[in-house]
Amino acid sequence: MLQQTRVAAVLPYYERFLERFPDVESLAEASEPEVLAAWSGLGYYSRARNMLKAARQIVERCGFPRDYESIRALAGVGDYTAAAIASIAFGLPHAVLDGNVLRVLSRIANDAGDISSALTKRRLGEIANLFLDNQRPGDFNQALMELGATICVPGQPLCGECPLKRHCEAHRAGVEKKRPVKAARGATRKVPLTLLVIEHEGKILLYQRQHPPMRGFWELPESLQVPLAQRGGVSRRFRHSIMNQNYEVTVERATLARAPKGMRWLNPSDLAALPLTTMSRKALRLLR
Repeated sequence: MLQQTRVAAVLPYYERFLERFPDVESLAEASEPEVLAAWSGLGYYSRARNMLKAARQIVERCGFPRDYESIRALAGVGDYTAAAIASIAFGLPHAVLDGNVLRVLSRIANDAGDISSALTKRRLGEIANLFLDNQRPGDFNQALMELGATICVPGQPLCGECPLKRHCEAHRAGVEKKRPVKAARGATRKVPLTLLVIEHEGKILLYQRQHPPMRGFWELPESLQVPLAQRGGVSRRFRHSIMNQNYEVTVERATLARAPKGMRWLNPSDLAALPLTTMSRKALRLLR
Protein backbone atom coordinates (compact mmCIF):
# COMPACT_ATOMS: atom_id res chain seq x y z
CA MET A 1 0.00 0.00 0.00
CA LEU A 2 2.89 2.36 0.67
CA GLN A 3 4.22 2.11 -2.88
CA GLN A 4 3.95 5.66 -4.27
CA THR A 5 1.45 6.54 -1.52
CA ARG A 6 1.92 8.58 1.66
CA VAL A 7 1.72 6.92 5.08
CA ALA A 8 -1.06 9.25 6.26
CA ALA A 9 -3.22 8.28 3.27
CA VAL A 10 -2.53 4.57 3.71
CA LEU A 11 -3.20 4.04 7.43
CA PRO A 12 -7.03 4.03 7.42
CA TYR A 13 -7.07 1.75 4.36
CA TYR A 14 -4.52 -0.57 5.98
CA GLU A 15 -6.61 -0.92 9.14
CA ARG A 16 -9.85 -1.55 7.24
CA PHE A 17 -8.14 -3.97 4.86
CA LEU A 18 -6.69 -6.08 7.68
CA GLU A 19 -10.03 -6.09 9.45
CA ARG A 20 -11.66 -7.41 6.28
CA PHE A 21 -8.80 -9.80 5.37
CA PRO A 22 -6.99 -10.69 8.63
CA ASP A 23 -4.79 -13.44 7.14
CA VAL A 24 -3.48 -14.70 3.84
CA GLU A 25 -6.13 -17.44 3.65
CA SER A 26 -9.06 -15.01 3.88
CA LEU A 27 -7.46 -12.80 1.24
CA ALA A 28 -6.83 -15.77 -1.07
CA GLU A 29 -10.49 -16.80 -0.83
CA ALA A 30 -11.80 -13.31 -1.70
CA SER A 31 -13.02 -12.33 -5.14
CA GLU A 32 -11.27 -9.62 -7.14
CA PRO A 33 -14.22 -7.17 -6.84
CA GLU A 34 -14.16 -7.57 -3.03
CA VAL A 35 -10.46 -6.74 -2.89
CA LEU A 36 -10.79 -3.81 -5.29
CA ALA A 37 -13.69 -2.41 -3.26
CA ALA A 38 -11.58 -2.52 -0.09
CA TRP A 39 -8.73 -0.84 -1.98
CA SER A 40 -10.92 1.72 -3.77
CA GLY A 41 -9.47 5.22 -3.42
CA LEU A 42 -5.83 4.23 -2.98
CA GLY A 43 -5.05 4.15 -6.70
CA TYR A 44 -2.51 2.04 -8.60
CA TYR A 45 -4.97 -0.86 -8.52
CA SER A 46 -2.60 -3.38 -10.07
CA ARG A 47 -1.10 -3.56 -6.56
CA ALA A 48 -4.36 -4.94 -5.18
CA ARG A 49 -4.74 -7.46 -8.00
CA ASN A 50 -1.16 -8.63 -7.56
CA MET A 51 -1.56 -8.97 -3.81
CA LEU A 52 -4.60 -11.18 -4.36
CA LYS A 53 -2.62 -13.32 -6.82
CA ALA A 54 0.32 -13.52 -4.39
CA ALA A 55 -1.98 -14.59 -1.54
CA ARG A 56 -3.29 -17.43 -3.70
CA GLN A 57 0.27 -18.43 -4.64
CA ILE A 58 1.25 -18.54 -0.96
CA VAL A 59 -1.78 -20.66 -0.01
CA GLU A 60 -1.10 -23.05 -2.90
CA ARG A 61 2.48 -23.60 -1.73
CA CYS A 62 1.31 -23.95 1.93
CA GLY A 63 3.45 -21.13 3.28
CA PHE A 64 5.44 -18.02 2.58
CA PRO A 65 8.64 -18.65 0.55
CA ARG A 66 11.95 -18.28 2.38
CA ASP A 67 14.47 -17.66 -0.42
CA TYR A 68 14.97 -14.58 -2.62
CA GLU A 69 14.05 -16.14 -5.98
CA SER A 70 10.81 -17.65 -4.66
CA ILE A 71 9.85 -14.39 -2.95
CA ARG A 72 10.66 -12.50 -6.16
CA ALA A 73 8.38 -14.88 -8.09
CA LEU A 74 5.29 -13.79 -6.12
CA ALA A 75 2.91 -11.59 -8.11
CA GLY A 76 3.66 -7.90 -7.67
CA VAL A 77 6.97 -8.43 -5.88
CA GLY A 78 9.93 -6.66 -7.48
CA ASP A 79 13.63 -6.55 -6.71
CA TYR A 80 13.29 -4.06 -3.84
CA THR A 81 10.46 -5.83 -2.02
CA ALA A 82 12.10 -9.24 -2.45
CA ALA A 83 15.45 -7.94 -1.14
CA ALA A 84 13.79 -6.22 1.83
CA ILE A 85 11.84 -9.34 2.86
CA ALA A 86 14.76 -11.70 2.23
CA SER A 87 17.21 -9.62 4.29
CA ILE A 88 14.97 -8.41 7.11
CA ALA A 89 12.81 -11.52 7.60
CA PHE A 90 15.31 -14.26 6.72
CA GLY A 91 18.78 -12.68 7.07
CA LEU A 92 19.71 -13.28 3.42
CA PRO A 93 22.44 -11.06 1.87
CA HIS A 94 20.48 -8.94 -0.63
CA ALA A 95 20.88 -5.15 -0.79
CA VAL A 96 17.73 -3.05 -1.08
CA LEU A 97 17.38 -0.14 -3.49
CA ASP A 98 14.52 2.18 -2.58
CA GLY A 99 14.42 5.92 -3.24
CA ASN A 100 16.18 6.76 0.03
CA VAL A 101 19.00 4.27 -0.55
CA LEU A 102 19.49 5.43 -4.15
CA ARG A 103 19.83 9.02 -2.94
CA VAL A 104 22.43 8.06 -0.30
CA LEU A 105 24.45 6.01 -2.75
CA SER A 106 24.34 8.63 -5.51
CA ARG A 107 25.82 11.16 -3.08
CA ILE A 108 28.42 8.82 -1.63
CA ALA A 109 29.61 7.91 -5.14
CA ASN A 110 28.92 11.40 -6.56
CA ASP A 111 27.10 9.69 -9.41
CA ALA A 112 25.79 12.19 -11.96
CA GLY A 113 23.63 9.68 -13.84
CA ASP A 114 19.86 10.05 -14.13
CA ILE A 115 18.53 8.33 -11.01
CA SER A 116 15.47 7.05 -12.90
CA SER A 117 17.49 5.19 -15.55
CA ALA A 118 17.99 1.44 -15.33
CA LEU A 119 21.72 1.85 -16.02
CA THR A 120 22.22 4.20 -13.06
CA LYS A 121 20.19 1.97 -10.76
CA ARG A 122 22.21 -1.06 -11.82
CA ARG A 123 25.47 0.81 -11.14
CA LEU A 124 24.32 1.96 -7.69
CA GLY A 125 23.01 -1.55 -6.97
CA GLU A 126 26.49 -2.92 -7.52
CA ILE A 127 27.85 -0.38 -5.02
CA ALA A 128 25.14 -1.33 -2.50
CA ASN A 129 26.10 -5.00 -2.76
CA LEU A 130 29.76 -4.12 -2.21
CA PHE A 131 28.87 -2.20 0.97
CA LEU A 132 26.38 -4.80 2.27
CA ASP A 133 27.15 -6.41 5.63
CA ASN A 134 26.50 -10.06 4.82
CA GLN A 135 26.36 -10.96 8.51
CA ARG A 136 23.58 -8.45 9.29
CA PRO A 137 21.98 -7.59 5.95
CA GLY A 138 18.59 -6.70 7.41
CA ASP A 139 20.05 -4.23 9.90
CA PHE A 140 22.32 -2.76 7.23
CA ASN A 141 19.47 -2.25 4.76
CA GLN A 142 17.21 -0.66 7.36
CA ALA A 143 20.04 1.61 8.55
CA LEU A 144 20.72 2.85 5.02
CA MET A 145 17.00 3.44 4.38
CA GLU A 146 16.71 5.32 7.68
CA LEU A 147 19.77 7.43 6.88
CA GLY A 148 18.15 8.52 3.64
CA ALA A 149 14.81 9.19 5.32
CA THR A 150 16.13 11.28 8.21
CA ILE A 151 19.56 12.77 7.36
CA CYS A 152 20.50 12.32 3.69
CA VAL A 153 17.19 13.91 2.73
CA PRO A 154 16.27 15.57 -0.59
CA GLY A 155 17.19 19.20 -1.15
CA GLN A 156 18.91 20.07 2.12
CA PRO A 157 20.81 17.06 3.48
CA LEU A 158 21.95 17.29 7.12
CA CYS A 159 25.59 16.58 6.32
CA GLY A 160 26.80 17.79 9.72
CA GLU A 161 24.93 14.91 11.37
CA CYS A 162 25.84 12.23 8.82
CA PRO A 163 28.06 9.33 10.01
CA LEU A 164 29.17 8.75 6.40
CA LYS A 165 30.19 12.36 5.69
CA ARG A 166 33.91 11.61 5.37
CA HIS A 167 33.14 8.88 2.82
CA CYS A 168 30.81 11.05 0.71
CA GLU A 169 32.27 12.12 -2.62
CA ALA A 170 29.44 14.53 -3.39
CA HIS A 171 29.94 16.31 -0.04
CA ARG A 172 33.66 16.50 -0.66
CA ALA A 173 32.99 18.10 -4.05
CA GLY A 174 30.33 20.44 -2.62
CA VAL A 175 27.58 19.10 -4.88
CA GLU A 176 25.51 17.07 -2.40
CA LYS A 177 22.45 19.28 -3.07
CA LYS A 178 22.71 18.47 -6.79
CA ARG A 179 22.60 14.71 -6.26
CA PRO A 180 20.80 12.65 -7.27
CA VAL A 181 20.23 13.92 -10.80
CA LYS A 182 16.66 13.57 -11.98
CA ALA A 183 15.52 13.93 -15.58
CA ALA A 184 12.85 16.54 -16.20
CA ARG A 185 9.30 15.21 -15.98
CA GLY A 186 7.06 15.19 -19.02
CA ALA A 187 4.70 18.12 -19.40
CA THR A 188 1.29 17.76 -17.77
CA ARG A 189 -1.78 17.73 -19.98
CA LYS A 190 -5.16 19.28 -19.19
CA VAL A 191 -8.09 17.01 -20.04
CA PRO A 192 -11.66 18.40 -19.92
CA LEU A 193 -14.24 15.78 -18.97
CA THR A 194 -17.98 15.76 -18.24
CA LEU A 195 -19.45 13.01 -16.03
CA LEU A 196 -23.19 12.49 -15.75
CA VAL A 197 -25.05 11.37 -12.64
CA ILE A 198 -28.08 9.77 -14.30
CA GLU A 199 -30.86 8.67 -11.96
CA HIS A 200 -33.97 6.64 -12.68
CA GLU A 201 -36.39 5.33 -10.06
CA GLY A 202 -33.84 5.89 -7.30
CA LYS A 203 -31.00 4.09 -9.08
CA ILE A 204 -27.82 5.46 -10.66
CA LEU A 205 -26.45 4.52 -14.06
CA LEU A 206 -22.92 3.09 -14.08
CA TYR A 207 -20.80 0.86 -16.26
CA GLN A 208 -17.93 -1.50 -15.53
CA ARG A 209 -14.60 -1.06 -17.28
CA GLN A 210 -13.63 -4.11 -19.30
CA HIS A 211 -10.12 -3.06 -20.28
CA PRO A 212 -7.04 -1.54 -18.62
CA PRO A 213 -6.51 0.80 -16.99
CA MET A 214 -8.90 0.28 -14.05
CA ARG A 215 -10.32 -2.93 -15.48
CA GLY A 216 -13.19 -4.21 -13.30
CA PHE A 217 -13.97 -0.81 -11.77
CA TRP A 218 -17.38 0.85 -11.98
CA GLU A 219 -17.76 4.47 -12.96
CA LEU A 220 -20.18 7.14 -14.06
CA PRO A 221 -20.65 7.57 -17.82
CA GLU A 222 -19.11 10.45 -19.70
CA SER A 223 -21.49 12.72 -21.59
CA LEU A 224 -20.30 11.38 -24.97
CA GLN A 225 -21.28 7.84 -23.96
CA VAL A 226 -24.94 8.75 -23.38
CA PRO A 227 -25.94 11.33 -26.03
CA LEU A 228 -29.67 10.75 -25.40
CA ALA A 229 -29.49 11.68 -21.70
CA GLN A 230 -31.51 14.75 -20.70
CA ARG A 231 -29.07 16.94 -18.79
CA GLY A 232 -30.58 18.83 -15.86
CA GLY A 233 -28.33 21.86 -15.68
CA VAL A 234 -27.15 21.29 -12.10
CA SER A 235 -23.38 21.09 -12.31
CA ARG A 236 -20.28 21.09 -10.13
CA ARG A 237 -16.59 21.09 -11.00
CA PHE A 238 -13.43 19.59 -9.55
CA ARG A 239 -9.92 18.67 -10.62
CA HIS A 240 -8.38 15.22 -10.54
CA SER A 241 -4.82 14.23 -11.43
CA ILE A 242 -3.62 10.86 -12.71
CA MET A 243 0.09 10.72 -13.52
CA ASN A 244 0.79 13.66 -15.86
CA GLN A 245 -2.86 14.23 -16.78
CA ASN A 246 -4.89 16.91 -15.00
CA TYR A 247 -8.59 16.26 -15.48
CA GLU A 248 -10.93 19.26 -15.26
CA VAL A 249 -14.16 17.46 -14.46
CA THR A 250 -17.66 18.83 -14.79
CA VAL A 251 -20.40 16.83 -13.04
CA GLU A 252 -24.02 17.18 -14.16
CA ARG A 253 -27.29 15.56 -13.21
CA ALA A 254 -29.24 13.92 -16.02
CA THR A 255 -32.11 11.54 -16.70
CA LEU A 256 -32.52 8.61 -19.07
CA ALA A 257 -35.37 6.12 -19.37
CA ARG A 258 -33.36 3.08 -20.44
CA ALA A 259 -29.85 1.92 -19.67
CA PRO A 260 -27.64 1.77 -22.81
CA LYS A 261 -25.95 -1.51 -23.68
CA GLY A 262 -23.14 -2.32 -21.27
CA MET A 263 -24.49 -0.08 -18.47
CA ARG A 264 -26.56 -0.92 -15.39
CA TRP A 265 -28.85 0.77 -12.90
CA LEU A 266 -27.46 0.31 -9.39
CA ASN A 267 -28.81 1.20 -5.96
CA PRO A 268 -26.79 3.94 -4.23
CA SER A 269 -26.63 1.71 -1.13
CA ASP A 270 -24.74 -0.92 -3.14
CA LEU A 271 -21.95 1.40 -4.25
CA ALA A 272 -19.92 1.13 -1.03
CA ALA A 273 -19.32 -2.56 -1.70
CA LEU A 274 -18.26 -2.03 -5.32
CA PRO A 275 -14.88 -1.03 -6.73
CA LEU A 276 -15.78 2.49 -7.83
CA THR A 277 -13.24 4.81 -9.48
CA THR A 278 -12.01 7.67 -7.29
CA MET A 279 -13.16 10.18 -9.89
CA SER A 280 -16.71 8.80 -9.75
CA ARG A 281 -16.72 8.78 -5.95
CA LYS A 282 -15.67 12.44 -5.96
CA ALA A 283 -18.39 13.29 -8.48
CA LEU A 284 -21.15 11.57 -6.49
CA ARG A 285 -19.96 13.12 -3.22
CA LEU A 286 -19.93 16.56 -4.83
CA LEU A 287 -23.54 16.35 -6.05
CA ARG A 288 -24.81 14.91 -2.76
